[in-house]
Amino acid sequence: MNFKGIGSVIVLLVVALVASMSLFTVTETELALRFRFGEIIQADHEPGLHFKWPIDNVIKFEKRLMTVDKRPERFLTGGTKYVLVDFFVKWRIIDVALFYRATGGSEPVAVTRLLSIITDGLRKAVAERSIQQLVSADRADFMDAMLISTTKVAAELGIQLIDVRVKRIDLPDEVSGSVFERMRQERVRIAKQLRAEGAQRSEEIKSNADRERTILLADAYKQSEITRGEGDAEAASIYANAYNQDVEFYSFHRSLQAYRSAFRGSNDLLVLDPDSEFFEYLKSASGKQ
Repeated sequence: MNFKGIGSVIVLLVVALVASMSLFTVTETELALRFRFGEIIQADHEPGLHFKWPIDNVIKFEKRLMTVDKRPERFLTGGTKYVLVDFFVKWRIIDVALFYRATGGSEPVAVTRLLSIITDGLRKAVAERSIQQLVSADRADFMDAMLISTTKVAAELGIQLIDVRVKRIDLPDEVSGSVFERMRQERVRIAKQLRAEGAQRSEEIKSNADRERTILLADAYKQSEITRGEGDAEAASIYANAYNQDVEFYSFHRSLQAYRSAFRGSNDLLVLDPDSEFFEYLKSASGKQ
């Protein structure tokens, strides 16, 4: 190879080196910062191929959602009892320049500060509630309020806090037994109260039913007596009218009914005076002696 060929190769190598130092790519999942002498000169690179001066430096960061799964943290509730809260965080970088200035571009530093912010928010939210409220209530109730307050602080780091979710809330071993026993006793107390209220209500219903029954029977008896009296009065009126129409026949008919009733059985025995009025129609067809 002659000197001219060697020179061409060297030129090509220099051009390739300068090109490699002057070009860089940004993918869809990356954010890039371009520095010159340690100062940020551009932070809004679109995905694709970009040019930079060889003296410029480029640092890339993850653009996608990132998850931090925190170990269970110990928090004090409003009832001065400790609970273990296991939670995870989803976040991403939205302002890469602010992120770099706040954390030095270190993801571990960002995670540490982010967890500190969230832990403080959770500590405040848990401190406002009792263990019973934390266990029985919808966790989204206090998580949403905590997320609103911590999102503003996280934005100061150039971070968007997407979500914070509690996976599990446990009691420490030293307090779980006493807390569960207290909760059991509370449920027993509520059950007894409900049974007592039910028994009281039952007695009230029975008392009302007995009172209504007595009133209904009294009204029915009163109505029956009125009806019976009216019937007796009407019967007496009918008998009186019949008697006035034919006094002799009425007396004869009543005597026959009396005889029928008196001599109904074969062993009936009456001890009467033969001259008694009872036998007047047996002695005479006219009923007169």
